[in-house]
Amino acid sequence: MERVLELRVHGVSNTPPNQLLGLHPAPGGDGPQPWRVAGGDVTGFYRSTTAGRDDPISVEAYSWGQLTSGARTARDVERALWTLLLPFTLANVALFARTGIPADPDQERWGSRSGIVAWLIRLFCLSLTGTLVITLTGVGVDLIAWQCVGPDCLSHLPGPWEWLGDTWWRRDTRALTVGLLLPLLILLALGGLAWRTYQYEAEMPADPRPRPGNRDDRPATEPPEPWENPLQDPTFWCGEGQLRRAAVLHLCTGAVAAAAVPVSAVIIMDPPRGTRAAVAWPTVVLLAAVVAIAVVAVARPWLSRRQGATPLGRWSATVAVLAGLGLVGTFALLLLPDGPAGRPLAEFRPPVGCAHDPGIPGCRADRSLPGYDTAVAWLATYQVLLLIAIGAVNRSGRRALLAPAAGAALLPFGVVWIERGLPAVPPAPAGLDIWALVVPAVAVAVTGLLLPRTRPAVAEQPLGAHTDLAWGGRGPALIAGFGWMMAVAYCAGLLYWFSDRLNSRGTPSESFRVVPPLAVFWAGLACVVGLLALLGLLVRAGFLFRSLRRTEHATLAAAAGLSAHDLRRCRDVSTFRALHRLVGEHAIRLIGCHAAVSTGLVTLCCAAALSRSRPSPQSPAGWPAVVHRAADLGDMLLGLLPVVVGVIGLFVYRNDTVRRSVGVIWDVGTFWPRAAHPLAPPSYAERAVPELQTRVAGLLALTPHHPDRMDGVILSGHSQGTVICAATLLQLPRHWRRRIWFFSYGCQLTRLYGRVFPAYFGPDRLRALARALTWPGGYVAWTNFWRDTDPLGWPVNAGERDVPVADPEALHPSGGEVADPPIRSHSNYPEALEFTRERAVVARLLRRAVPSPRQGVD
Repeated sequence: MERVLELRVHGVSNTPPNQLLGLHPAPGGDGPQPWRVAGGDVTGFYRSTTAGRDDPISVEAYSWGQLTSGARTARDVERALWTLLLPFTLANVALFARTGIPADPDQERWGSRSGIVAWLIRLFCLSLTGTLVITLTGVGVDLIAWQCVGPDCLSHLPGPWEWLGDTWWRRDTRALTVGLLLPLLILLALGGLAWRTYQYEAEMPADPRPRPGNRDDRPATEPPEPWENPLQDPTFWCGEGQLRRAAVLHLCTGAVAAAAVPVSAVIIMDPPRGTRAAVAWPTVVLLAAVVAIAVVAVARPWLSRRQGATPLGRWSATVAVLAGLGLVGTFALLLLPDGPAGRPLAEFRPPVGCAHDPGIPGCRADRSLPGYDTAVAWLATYQVLLLIAIGAVNRSGRRALLAPAAGAALLPFGVVWIERGLPAVPPAPAGLDIWALVVPAVAVAVTGLLLPRTRPAVAEQPLGAHTDLAWGGRGPALIAGFGWMMAVAYCAGLLYWFSDRLNSRGTPSESFRVVPPLAVFWAGLACVVGLLALLGLLVRAGFLFRSLRRTEHATLAAAAGLSAHDLRRCRDVSTFRALHRLVGEHAIRLIGCHAAVSTGLVTLCCAAALSRSRPSPQSPAGWPAVVHRAADLGDMLLGLLPVVVGVIGLFVYRNDTVRRSVGVIWDVGTFWPRAAHPLAPPSYAERAVPELQTRVAGLLALTPHHPDRMDGVILSGHSQGTVICAATLLQLPRHWRRRIWFFSYGCQLTRLYGRVFPAYFGPDRLRALARALTWPGGYVAWTNFWRDTDPLGWPVNAGERDVPVADPEALHPSGGEVADPPIRSHSNYPEALEFTRERAVVARLLRRAVPSPRQGVD
């Protein structure tokens, strides 16, 4: 008997197997139960206990949700802590939001638009690692080991750290060696976490399939299939070697960034001579060599291509050796005594006893580590320019790189012009400072974002209204930019929290003993202004929602013969329809508006951080007092941000309501493999896609008389499961796809994935998926179900069959029922009448398309 399997894949809400299978508890609780037929405790395939081998249509559920959520266990707490790595996740996602990515990654060239953008994104990811490391270095080296000089200050740290205030440690720069251990240990922990998570749940233990023209998993008569989508690359979900190499590069670059802070401070305070010079300058060369190699390496194929479980290679070993030697030189330099000439380094530190007598000379002065504040401000400024370059090149091609490059070059030339003058150029005006050049430089760079968008040679029309490219092609910059702002918020909050802890009274911005970098003050102010802008955005969204709801209600209420009950019911339905339109038609644009406001805000903050001045906290009234209070409030909020994000992350894994509302962002981010930032959380799809592929192909490949053989498969994906199914279908060979039909519902492939990730789910790539699912007889084996009350489900219009599902089924009870038909919105598609009818038709087509055992399978 010919049998068909419907294999259901759930979405972000982690629907349990019994609900996926449509099992309802019977009176007494002894009804049918799900039982696992394949897989393990983390991921598994389930069927009903009442399912028989001879059922014409069997239903099976694939549960992958415990890769990202699950039971209340210690592992869930560990996963909740992964949400703190959300900045790395967003930076990694930006790599996949590029346009113009070729279907075959080996055809991508560094000089192409997508190649340059990939290089810029990987450079940005390196700088993001540097942001974290420099912040931790500021905590360990600047705040604790340098500014916190007395036992009264060190006693506020957990543990017995008062010994750092002894005379021997306070002399020279010996205490900095202890402070430098903090960022290095955190880096070591992050590297171990990245390695452990990859081994723990990321990849199927199977080698990738061979490349086209050399495949051994297809019949001898089947010609090689050309790739039309990057997701067809067999190594896409197998990048263990790339992850290892990128992790070595990031960890070594981070270690170099940490070492550069105390080394540069020592060189600024006491230019090295004699033995110190013999140690210092080779160390600087080693550190610079690691950075130079990293800048070049992120564009090379050995790091930018996913080639399976390949070895580390000699370049990774070289970078590790150079970084290790640089660290040895750094510790040696810090342990050496002061130079024979010049001012003793201890005099640059805050004096002892300020807690008891603030009037001691130097207590009110900023005695932070020399050069650290300036380094933080310049790093943030050039990260903004790098983000602008990413968006400009991705939008308009290589020509757009000229404007950001000009803006980046304007700043160092401006520094030379102001401080030393340039030949044949009039001297700088009196009073002109470096910070005044930041806004013009960023303005010059932004012109690259305003150039006309470069379109592909073969223009592809959108798949319908509101399916065009998100943010005009600036998507990678916007996604990475939000990750950067979150990273800056984390770092500013961390520095503020430690400063406040060490000061034990007052606020760190009041020039007490321990002073955080000036950028922390302006980040707090930016936090308040950004929250006000976000509030304005939410108000705007609320007005839009209200207008859409009125429009939808008027449309529903215009029908003839409605009772008073039906009119009241129309209000409920119009709310869901308005939310459907708000998300599908306006969400992308609203996010873009907030990004535009954020660009101006961070530009002004970078200029303010380079100004080396802040409003005085002693001002009794006026705008300086308001600015100061707002900045302190923002800093306190930033100090709580990591805790808030961690708590939300914990509830995402434990609470279905929170998960459905904010878990979408997390599951979209962790769907993509770690190809740009190796310290991001692991990709669940690196296990889910190969497992689903193995299960489908395994059932179809069984012998005709095997009791578990399936003659056809309906791959049924809901919400995020639709994306997993699409990736699985693109990995399967053609001869298996001829026996598969794709059901998608609650589908986000057009309004979300297609707009943000055009190289994978854009109009041309979705049409390629439809062509891949076209049978020899002309059937497009893809049916998409959608509701106008589903905020995450829309039509696809890529050549498949779109089936609208009525929701609710009626405005009033019928058939003896007394309760109103429920509004199902984003859930329970398989229970709809339209779904049941379509499944019966598709099952007949699958049985008709399957040849008899005598004919064989081609």
